[in-house]
Amino acid sequence: MASEPITIETRDVPPRAAWALEQAGVHPLLARLFAARGVKGADEIEDSLTKLLPPAGLLGAAEAASLLADAIGAASRICVVADYDCDGATACAVILRGLKMLGADTANLAYVVPDRRVHGYGLTPAIVDLAIETAAPDVLITVDNGVASLEGVAHAAAHGLSVIVTDHHLPAQVDGRVVLPEADVIVDPNQPRCTFASKHLAGCGVAFYVLLALRAELRERGEFNLENQPRLDTLLDLVALGTVADVVRLDRNNRCLVGQGLRRIRAGRMQPGIAALFAVAGRDPRQASAADFGFAVGPRLNAAGRLADMSLGIECLLTDDIARAHELATTLDAINRERRKLEAGMREDAEALVDRALAAAGAVEPAFAIFDPGFHEGVVGIIASRLKDRLHRPTFVFALGQDGQLKGSGRSVEGLHLRDALDLVSKQQPLLLKRFGGHAMAAGCTIALEDLDAFRMALHGAARSLGAAPAARSVATDGPLPAKHWSADTVRLIEREVWGAAFEAPVFCDNVDVVSQRLVGEKHLKLAVRLNGTVRDAIWFGRVEPVEGRVRMAYRLGLDSYNGNERLQMIVVAAEPPRSATSPSA
Repeated sequence: MASEPITIETRDVPPRAAWALEQAGVHPLLARLFAARGVKGADEIEDSLTKLLPPAGLLGAAEAASLLADAIGAASRICVVADYDCDGATACAVILRGLKMLGADTANLAYVVPDRRVHGYGLTPAIVDLAIETAAPDVLITVDNGVASLEGVAHAAAHGLSVIVTDHHLPAQVDGRVVLPEADVIVDPNQPRCTFASKHLAGCGVAFYVLLALRAELRERGEFNLENQPRLDTLLDLVALGTVADVVRLDRNNRCLVGQGLRRIRAGRMQPGIAALFAVAGRDPRQASAADFGFAVGPRLNAAGRLADMSLGIECLLTDDIARAHELATTLDAINRERRKLEAGMREDAEALVDRALAAAGAVEPAFAIFDPGFHEGVVGIIASRLKDRLHRPTFVFALGQDGQLKGSGRSVEGLHLRDALDLVSKQQPLLLKRFGGHAMAAGCTIALEDLDAFRMALHGAARSLGAAPAARSVATDGPLPAKHWSADTVRLIEREVWGAAFEAPVFCDNVDVVSQRLVGEKHLKLAVRLNGTVRDAIWFGRVEPVEGRVRMAYRLGLDSYNGNERLQMIVVAAEPPRSATSPSA
């Protein structure tokens, strides 16, 4: 399936900010990269724990702490209701490990996690019933879900349970009005009236902040003092993993959480499950980077929730038995291999469906919605993301659920808030969507099998109404990479920093001459290019079409390791006709 052309743009580098960073001792290349991402001073990249926002500003955290302190003191049974993705799994492990550290008896702690194919998402009445049946709790605490679970919270309350919702998603809306569940406490930076400065905490981040508030509450009650209080920073490897894997914006507070977690992992101070996942992924934790979370460790946890049971992932993160952690990580690795194989077949079928739709329409549609009876519900989100990247259009992929209804996962592009689009569809056709939720870039919904065409047309209309004719695809780069920075040390310098959503890893661009090119593995383009008189190795993953003889190439700098030898490699992101050379600023 052909992709639309990509325009290569270069970020502006505010010279005053870059100069201030360099004067403060920041490496000149990093000073340029940070300044281009809005950093104005060295204090903004400091990741010490003292730079974290205080939990006092997070609405509901103090009330949740008081309720949990009472529950611990009364030996009440507490059940965590998790989510089936990496953020939900890490949040569950964070809250359970933290409660134990803060005095809860392990015998009084339990968790349940939904099966996406059976229970769906969030605190549903069915999950409440499962928790009552398996754990007989007095208190339910949700992690990474619950803020839109109106029925589930009401069902729990009707059974006499106290409910603490910890979440980071947007609340439900009814007739354009925000409606919150009637929980005992809600902790969510995106709920109304919450003034917490970071609206982008992941679910695991919210769980960590609840523990900070609980520790402060227990300190006030005289359970311990500043000198002997439990060290909750031992949980930051889990928080870092979940934060990066959930692709939340890496604002200053989140970069601090991730940076601290990476420091612990590199120093060998991590949960046995994290160490085991690094091992099965073939990654060295001493050189851990945020990319390892997003592309190696996170997918192995997510695979369990997609194809099997996320309790496998949660158990891996909870166990202190090194052998058991390795056993579970090996199982997760095998499930992830199965996921990749399934994804490859589904992606081929999905691309064929899109090609036929494009041919039939005769023009690029404002949004896409596809379905095939063979699609697996656990992988539709990945396929939607892949198609969105190629089409640069909002895309939904549906699979047939066990209840006979279509379960869809959608991904969007800048310019179209996907949850708002679904909300508009629900207003225009109230009976079409059985259920929906999500946020700007990702959302999900359930529809009847016979309503697929109606949904497709309604989605097109919503996209047009919201002005979502996407701009031409572009990739933001950091300009040319000066020759003095072409080294393995530069790769390591960059990888030590925290990069991710809204603080993207560096991409450079230069005019190059293509010396040679060939396919490797049948689906990747291996190139040799001449840059400033030097021939460099390059690879373009997923590209099979040949490249013109002279192009402007956008690339990341990486290291290709083989038989113990390392060599620099350009990892190509995009290419376009060459432009006049520009002078780098560092």
